[in-house]
Amino acid sequence: YDDLARLAGRHRVPFVADIGSGLLDDQVPWVPGPPPAWLAGEPAARQVLAASADIVLFSGDKLLGGPQAGIIAGSQSLIDRIGRHPIARAVRCDGATLAALTATLELYADGRGGEVPFWAMVGLSPAGLADRCRAVLERSGVSGDIVDDESVVGAGSVPGQTIPGPVIRLPNAGTAWEGLLAREPSIVARRAEGDLIVDLRAVDPDDDAVLAAGLSATCRS
Repeated sequence: YDDLARLAGRHRVPFVADIGSGLLDDQVPWVPGPPPAWLAGEPAARQVLAASADIVLFSGDKLLGGPQAGIIAGSQSLIDRIGRHPIARAVRCDGATLAALTATLELYADGRGGEVPFWAMVGLSPAGLADRCRAVLERSGVSGDIVDDESVVGAGSVPGQTIPGPVIRLPNAGTAWEGLLAREPSIVARRAEGDLIVDLRAVDPDDDAVLAAGLSATCRS
């Protein structure tokens, strides 16, 4: 970004960087330990602004973990000018989006960013996931096993990056996929070579009982 900043300065135009994913700080101080390996090379708002960008653009969801929204951060004078543009009123967020975004940002500001659902999910330990997998299988009465697999972080945030961990595999249950989708609430599993894969990293622990009931009703032979 340094070269682009110098180029923008030489031509006296603002340097605007679209970083996309919504990562606030590449040191991720809201999670314990060093930054996750799957974040390597991902640009972050704090560091890009420190590298002399005038404005950074990023998503309110994805790695930020809030509602779908577009965020403009950086130079106050430039943001004021953007706010006066006629189109600003047409694309501004509604009250519900602003409330959800405010609640998300307050968690980061209070040092509780690890409680944002996205970060809570990617931070789940393999041992904790395995315990939940066993409990769901036992409660559902479905025939399955627990195998090592990978969770996909998200194509809109860090494309191609995965996190290893245990999942539930239901052998030869791929035909139940549509039945799980049709449930209320829907259960979204993955099909792999005729098997059904249920990744609890993508499930709130409070929903494990609902998941077990859905698997029991749809997949139990």
